[in-house]
Amino acid sequence: MFSVKKEFDFSAEQECLIVGVFDKPARFEGVLSRADDQFDGQLTELVKSGDISAKKKAIAKIHTFGKIGAKRLITVGLGKEKEFSFEGLREALGRAFKEVKSSKLQNAGVYLDTFIGGNVDALDAAHAASEAFALSTYKFEDYKQKSNEPEKDIESIAVYCEAAEEEEVKASLTVGYAHGKGTNSARTLVNLPGNMLTATDLANYSSELAWRYGFEVEILEKEDMLKLGMGALLAVNQGSAEPPKMIVIKYQGKEEWKDVIGLVGKGITFDTGGYSIKPKDGIVGMKTDMGGAAAVLGAMEVIGELKPEQNVVAVIPSTDNMVSGTAFKPDDVITSMSGKTIEVLNTDAEGRLVLADAVTYAKHHGADYLVDVATLTGGVIVALGEETTGALTNNEEWFEQVLEASYEAGEPIWRLPLFEKDKERIRSSKVADLNNSPGRAGHAIMGGGFVGEFAENTPWVHLDIAGTATTAKSHDLGPDGATGVMVRTLALLVERFEAK
Repeated sequence: MFSVKKEFDFSAEQECLIVGVFDKPARFEGVLSRADDQFDGQLTELVKSGDISAKKKAIAKIHTFGKIGAKRLITVGLGKEKEFSFEGLREALGRAFKEVKSSKLQNAGVYLDTFIGGNVDALDAAHAASEAFALSTYKFEDYKQKSNEPEKDIESIAVYCEAAEEEEVKASLTVGYAHGKGTNSARTLVNLPGNMLTATDLANYSSELAWRYGFEVEILEKEDMLKLGMGALLAVNQGSAEPPKMIVIKYQGKEEWKDVIGLVGKGITFDTGGYSIKPKDGIVGMKTDMGGAAAVLGAMEVIGELKPEQNVVAVIPSTDNMVSGTAFKPDDVITSMSGKTIEVLNTDAEGRLVLADAVTYAKHHGADYLVDVATLTGGVIVALGEETTGALTNNEEWFEQVLEASYEAGEPIWRLPLFEKDKERIRSSKVADLNNSPGRAGHAIMGGGFVGEFAENTPWVHLDIAGTATTAKSHDLGPDGATGVMVRTLALLVERFEAK
């Protein structure tokens, strides 16, 4: 896919060459100056006329008429250099690659040196380029009847970089592309219809992923859960014709199984709400309620590709939440794997129930640090909108590591409070240790705080992606539909992890 070359040759034949343009008052510099010479100064004239713009993410496509080897020159506006950022670069390159794909071009060159500036060095630019390429050109293979004309995809990208060594640039391209591809895998899982992604399908996918990367895998069946006392997950599954699965994937990057990071993802493959049934408008789209599981599996794919020297256990509780004569009901009391009893006041608050047993099981497998990811509550959308993931924690230092990873990934999170008064509401049942739905007030806090009751003293961060797991509109780094949010945050967290 990617080739790296130290020296740039204007005579190299390509369908297009992508270059970045900063907003500077002076004449073109470096390769752009040389390119302008090749065009007899016409690039400067195009800037003056506004046909080439340095405004952020402005795209211009210029036919070269044989003046250089590339048939087209695609310029990308980068704005003012002092305001230039990694995230801005990634979005600008995403827009450029979308232009290449929509033009049905199959190969491209990227002159990386023109994208270096501000706090972005050559290796950052390489990472941004390969990640942006993977993310921006993603397309879900839908189920519409297809024409016989095959789609043209970008098959090769030549990266030119004089500012860094070839091997270093190749390494950064590899990392960025792994992050993008892992995110796309999560997007595909979330986009799949519920009848094509049952708990069994998700378990099979996980097993194939583990086989591909040499991970250890364990799939618990219903009989295993009964023996282990996973009453919370089993209660949610009671109404379903589909068997539940508890999926465990282990990656050991150290000699000893210590400092283990536990990644727990909610895997509700379709959520009717159970007897607390959702309205007809609210039930559409509930195939995406396994976005947390998809994020964890996407992160495990990145980990498998990059093989960081860390220990990770991924745990995914999976079932659908259906209505039937055997389904669990409001007022039921169930016993979780931890032994804590739970009064069910809302069967549509099922995600926190399956996560309760999954968190306990992650600790059983030696998790010393926990992150759970879930499309948990509509309340987080009311609180934070659709661009920001909500977070809760019981450990400041662990949260700081998650926060830094999310910032680097460009996946913003915002911490919500969790005070003792909140915990008292979760423990307010008259007939059980906990109740699963203390009311609408602080809904996102109640949902996440419930999961925290099972993390207990283990450092834990909860990420509620109900608002960020999908988007209704296309963007520079992808189409509408699933976003694959938190794949890159989790992967970076593992890659950058420091035991405290």
